[in-house]
Amino acid sequence: MSTNDVEEGRGDFVQSFARGLAVIRSFDAEHPSLTLSEVAARTEMTRAAARRFLLTLETLGYVRSTGREFALTPRVLELGFSYLSALSLPEIVQPHLERLSREVDESVSAAVLDGGDIVYVARVPTRRIMSVAITIGTRFPAYATSMGRVLLAHLPQDERDALLAASALEPLTERTITDRSALARRLDEVAAAGFAITDGELESGVRSVAAPVRGRDGRVVAAVNVSASAARIPIERLRAEHLPRLIAATQAIEADLRLV
Repeated sequence: MSTNDVEEGRGDFVQSFARGLAVIRSFDAEHPSLTLSEVAARTEMTRAAARRFLLTLETLGYVRSTGREFALTPRVLELGFSYLSALSLPEIVQPHLERLSREVDESVSAAVLDGGDIVYVARVPTRRIMSVAITIGTRFPAYATSMGRVLLAHLPQDERDALLAASALEPLTERTITDRSALARRLDEVAAAGFAITDGELESGVRSVAAPVRGRDGRVVAAVNVSASAARIPIERLRAEHLPRLIAATQAIEADLRLV
């Protein structure tokens, strides 16, 4: 649905605000820098309109220009951190991640679901095992990640089905599950087991195990994972040694969340 469609149905809809957010969202990991024409094309705006929004965002400090190209500045993190601060989840999770990372000597992370993506909200890296740098705010397609599968598996069935139907299940590696029926069965298995393991589906040579974190009402609000190099950690060790420590960490996080 376009912003014009929404505006027609809602008299209190502020189209200019929505279009400004669309300009911000036009930048992503694959497009960290864009020309004016590219922003206009990705947001379906005229060049003149896109230019006004970009210059406004530049004046506010959310965008910088380098010659013909524009890029977001770190200040855009303020928008997300306002949500994260209100949620209190990163602050609660972080010390548990640090403890878990020391126990397993691997990188550990926490993420939440945003549409068909996971978004990292806390992380303790120990070594670089992926080709891309993972930071707070990094997004990955949920269907190909251990944390994403945990979060998808615990959605109400209709929500899960809608998200899978809307997701382009691209083969990120030769191991990525892209068949919708096979993925649905895997999510059922994750829901029953209470954890998810992926092996080279997001990036070759990277294994991960994830478990859910439930809020006070019992709903899954986040997921925590342990990631490791496939060359160093066999699947059996990931399951036998790291999974019990991961489960203990998520239970400790849940205990803290019940106090909030």
